[in-house]
Amino acid sequence: MADVQFKGVTKAYGDVRILHGIDLEIRDGEFMVFVGPSGCGKSTLLRTIAGLEDITGGELRIGGRLVNDVPPAERGIAMVFQSYALYPHMNLYDNMAFGLKLAKVPKDEIERSVRHAAKILHIDHLLDRKPKDLSGGQRQRVAIGRAIVRKPEVFLFDEPLSNLDAALRVRMRYEFAKLHEDLKTTMVYVTHDQVEAMTLADRIVVLSAGKIEQVGSPLELYEHPCNLFVAGFIGSPKMNFIEAELVSGNDLRAMVRLASGALIEAHVDASRAKPGDKVCLGVRPEHFTLQPSESNMLSATVTFVESLGGATFAYCAYPGVEDALTCEFDGRSRIRSGQELKLHLPADAAYLFDAQGQAFPRLGARHEQAAA
Repeated sequence: MADVQFKGVTKAYGDVRILHGIDLEIRDGEFMVFVGPSGCGKSTLLRTIAGLEDITGGELRIGGRLVNDVPPAERGIAMVFQSYALYPHMNLYDNMAFGLKLAKVPKDEIERSVRHAAKILHIDHLLDRKPKDLSGGQRQRVAIGRAIVRKPEVFLFDEPLSNLDAALRVRMRYEFAKLHEDLKTTMVYVTHDQVEAMTLADRIVVLSAGKIEQVGSPLELYEHPCNLFVAGFIGSPKMNFIEAELVSGNDLRAMVRLASGALIEAHVDASRAKPGDKVCLGVRPEHFTLQPSESNMLSATVTFVESLGGATFAYCAYPGVEDALTCEFDGRSRIRSGQELKLHLPADAAYLFDAQGQAFPRLGARHEQAAA
């Protein structure tokens, strides 16, 4: 196992800069996930670890060793791509053993390594089959097994589940989590799917336009996003953003007025703001309730309803919301289009962002930092 350290790493193609001064430490044995929209630089960052992309500036270390100019084969890494890239004329055993044979590893050691990896991945009964006889999930397991037999210090995964159907992706997420638990090896995983990131990661790196927006545990990013971008990217359905104006604020709470005239209290540290400042109220769909209250209430008209059995999603028209206000309720809720909802927002569930998109610290975040 090994840690991975980026220090001021940049990547540019001519005058076009892709990575902007990346500083990051991936701990030994950690499952780190890179997430972000298409073109944010997450795959490029992964490929710099593999040595498939030369860095333009900065330092990259694996296990404390500077690897800026070290060839990919000598970095102690193994990479699994989105495509399985299996040899169609070889059976599973030979596909997994091929790299070891090229390295002239003794035959008995190859036998032990391949069968051990196949057992971990539950494909030991398929070793005589060829790739065409396998499902997509089984082929991806073979690609992972080919990486495991190399006994790398760091595993790299570049969107390995994107070619699989939804049900199989759920199953493979469990397989990846179990694999990390069994091998206890450093793993770096790239995905655009924030559900994969939330379920697999020890920590998540959220990237945007070649820069790191925030690094933290899944719950840390969900509960305490540092800015509008992270708040909107982490969570499904995404957070609602409502234009507002600050009425009053201190280090314990803020009172904001929405475009509808509703007054909403948020338990955040708004001591750096002043009355009249333009702000943005953030509300996760699952935090709305239909419980009557004397405060923190707003009225919205339902324009569309999705009933999914376990949950009901109501999409509402509301002033100051760009698309629709999304509300999530219990699946037994009987909500219909055209209905006016009286929505209550608990003050401790509210998020607030300034005009530059930076979050006002929620009180839970401040208390946790003080305890740490």
